[in-house]
This record gives sequence, C-alpha cells and structure tokens, in this order.
Amino acid sequence: MRVYVLDEENELDLEMKVNDILSNFKDEDIVDIKYNVAVTYDEREQIYCFSCMIIVKDS
Repeated sequence: MRVYVLDEENELDLEMKVNDILSNFKDEDIVDIKYNVAVTYDEREQIYCFSCMIIVKDS
C-alpha cells in the first residue's frame, strides 16, 4: 500500500492535485480516498485547509 496526503488552502488546487495523482493509477488500484476541510479564524481572516488522503495498492 502507498499513501498520498495532500493539503491546499483552495479546494480547486486540491482537486487538481488529486486528479493528477489519480491519473497515475487504474481504478482497481485505488483502495480509499478520505477528504477533510478545516477552518480557523485568526482575528483577521478565515483560514481554510482542504486535505485529502489517497490510499493505493503498490504495483
């Protein structure tokens, strides 16, 4: 098994990275994908963290 962990401040940037990684694997090699969004506020602005963990079979 291999794990890829990605995080971005913008959901579209994360989407591009995830699609890039997934393009390297066949559908049957993908074991699981986990997605998370975290938000915090630092008295000036909201800060977002969009993250994804992709688990794939080793070839």
